[in-house]
This record gives sequence, structure tokens and C-alpha cells, in this order.
Amino acid sequence: MVQASRGTRKKTRYMMRKSPRDRGMSPITREFQDFAAGEKVNIVIDPGVHKGMPFSRFQGLTGTVTGRQGKAVVVDVKAGNKMKTVVARPEHLTKVK
Repeated sequence: MVQASRGTRKKTRYMMRKSPRDRGMSPITREFQDFAAGEKVNIVIDPGVHKGMPFSRFQGLTGTVTGRQGKAVVVDVKAGNKMKTVVARPEHLTKVK
């Protein structure tokens, strides 16, 4: 038997799949979003952009922006009973309405 790979996208066959309407390249404006510290954001992973992609465990969670790290945004997310720090690029974040 061949050993299964243990990459960062393991077991994400359906979770990181685009719907047929969303296939293709993402809008360029999504990369230029700016987030202020203290702002609430949803983590919505864009599978078409591999750079700055957060770990799949954080898909769909909501957190608070705490700062920037280069082009990426630092987000504090509550996962279970702990606060986790997620570093993700703006393509994978949306503002909470």
C-alpha cells in the first residue's frame, strides 16, 4: 500500500471546490481589500488562490482583525475554547455585514 499524503489540503475534496458559476479566476479587487484592526471578518477560503491560504480547519469561522503581517492580515479566531491566530491574505477574507 502507498502511504497517503499529509499535505495542508488533505480531506478537502468537497470543501475547497468552487461552484460551477464561480469557476475561473477570482476578481482582482478581492486582493486589494483593506481591513482595519478590530474589524470582524469571515474566513472564506478561495481555492483558486493558493498563496496565503489559511488551514482548512478555519474555513467558515469568524474572527477579529488584530493587525497586518506584510500583505497578509492577522485574525484572532476562537476555535473551541482557545483563541487561535490565523494569518491569511485578503482573498480569503470577507467583511461581516
